[in-house]
Amino acid sequence: MSDNTLHFSLNLSQWQAHQFDVQLSIPAHSASSLTLSLPSWIPGSYMVRDFAKNIVSLSAKKTAANTLTAEAFTQSSVSIEKLDKQTWSIQTDGNACIINYTIYANDLSIRSAFINHEYAFINGTSAFLHIEEFENSQHQLEITVDDNIPSNWNAHTSMETRAPCSLDSKIDADTNANARAWYFGAKNYDEFIDHPIYVGVADTYEFEVDSVNFTLLFSGNNNIDYARIAKDLTPICQHHLSLFGTPYPVKDYLFMTLLADNGFGGLEHKYSTALLYPRFELPLIGDGEEKTDGYVTFLSLCSHEFFHTWHVKRIKPNVMVKPDLSKESYTNQLWIYEGFTSFYDDVTLARVGTIPAQKYLDIVAQNISRLLQNAGRLKQSAAESSFDAWTKFYKQDASATNNIVSYYTKGGIIALGLDLLLREQSGDKVCLDDVMRVLWQQYGKDESGTPDNVIQTLCKAHFDIDVSDYLNSVVYHTDDVELDALVQRIGIALRTREKVSSEDKGGLSLKAPMKRQLGATLKPAPLGLTVTQVFEELAAMRAGILLNDNIIAINGHVVSQGKLQRILDTTLDSTAEVSLIRDGQLINVTLPIVEARKDMAFFEINNADVFSHWLGVK
Repeated sequence: MSDNTLHFSLNLSQWQAHQFDVQLSIPAHSASSLTLSLPSWIPGSYMVRDFAKNIVSLSAKKTAANTLTAEAFTQSSVSIEKLDKQTWSIQTDGNACIINYTIYANDLSIRSAFINHEYAFINGTSAFLHIEEFENSQHQLEITVDDNIPSNWNAHTSMETRAPCSLDSKIDADTNANARAWYFGAKNYDEFIDHPIYVGVADTYEFEVDSVNFTLLFSGNNNIDYARIAKDLTPICQHHLSLFGTPYPVKDYLFMTLLADNGFGGLEHKYSTALLYPRFELPLIGDGEEKTDGYVTFLSLCSHEFFHTWHVKRIKPNVMVKPDLSKESYTNQLWIYEGFTSFYDDVTLARVGTIPAQKYLDIVAQNISRLLQNAGRLKQSAAESSFDAWTKFYKQDASATNNIVSYYTKGGIIALGLDLLLREQSGDKVCLDDVMRVLWQQYGKDESGTPDNVIQTLCKAHFDIDVSDYLNSVVYHTDDVELDALVQRIGIALRTREKVSSEDKGGLSLKAPMKRQLGATLKPAPLGLTVTQVFEELAAMRAGILLNDNIIAINGHVVSQGKLQRILDTTLDSTAEVSLIRDGQLINVTLPIVEARKDMAFFEINNADVFSHWLGVK
């Protein structure tokens, strides 16, 4: 270990309290004081989370001997000055010192830290202090567990494994003699915090794709068919590797999945991804070969996060090359990064034959339907959605559908339209794949960072295709992507229809449509239905039905979801009387009877051969 290496020791013995202890040893240095901080957000998740709020206690000791030994720290405590919510200053006079602190870890979101009886999950941004004066120094990590932790716990991370240094036995003098330990390291702080860590009971399964070693990790011991998952992920990973070409940026990659009864999420890292997924949505040993919607979504999630290995973790907006993790870093480019990735996550499944063509089109149609129902798409552009991700997208309330648009959803449709436009303008010689490869070559390999106008500039400079009018209308203004004419060239037709039920998400359906539309999302209540969303310009809002109202009757009949819709569809009157409870008051409102809108999209395949050619299915 070099003289300027920072050494972190992570002890997990306090799992019953959802806490872990960290000991940070800092060698002698030239500065008279040090600045300590914890990030307020984690790259890839654009919301200030204030991780420092989870620090339970923090203390420091120093030694005049400038050596890091257990004996040297028994006499000399150091006062700590807190500068703001996440920053501290300690007066060290250049002496070696140790920082001890405790983290509360009970956030099962894959963006922070969590510990329970089965495992511990740690993101570095929520656990490891940043020392400004040492940010480019080597960082070493020792993880220890003792008799309080089951013997079948193990440590997993994509971080490089390191041998223990002589310091480890010295600063952990108080650790249980029977402790088990694992050692990892990184060349600087930014790299150190980009490797999520799992310690606990886990199933692992390895597979190889084109000389890249992949590891599947799932929390707990399960009856999941890992061989099947690896088989289905192999062509997906191969697609992404082949798209960007050699040399690959990774030799080893870890899919780390936290299983829960409910929950969904994914967060990309350079050499791994952390996923959260419902355990019973995955294929179990003994299941048939049918791919359920839940399993297809899992494969799409894996596809999405692995695509980020190139597109986000290496190709990235210029402000994200070296972001300030103490505050928001604003960019209007997230439609490029999450939007394009959202296009590729699903189209890849269709390209490699994981899902049939019609299933892929149904998924796209569901995204279009989500936009068509979203009045916010007419108020906020995709660029504005990107810029305001910190507050509007990541802090949505029930009004979000009326006021904002998702840079994921609209960005994915923008990417589809851009691919079709490039093919049309080039006589099928240029497509979005070509744009991605140029992005990788020009901005990704050296991680130089993209400017806001990168797509239009790149298309003009490399392919002599002007897409500025298209991007100006659908990215910087609120125009819808006009797919109708574009998709005809690839053998499909875009149609719209009415909803067939309250659970309808869009896509091809042979069920009878609803005749009337309430214009609100409802959930069952002990009596009647609770309003969880109200959509602009539809019947519910016009009647004055509000969020959290409890609808108990329509035209004098106590309602359920099915009964309410049946009464709406069969009434001969132009209005209906709705009885509801609001804040403890019984209120009656008059609901206009409104014909159902055609806001559900679906695709029809008119020429299967032409569409298969577009997909690239062999």
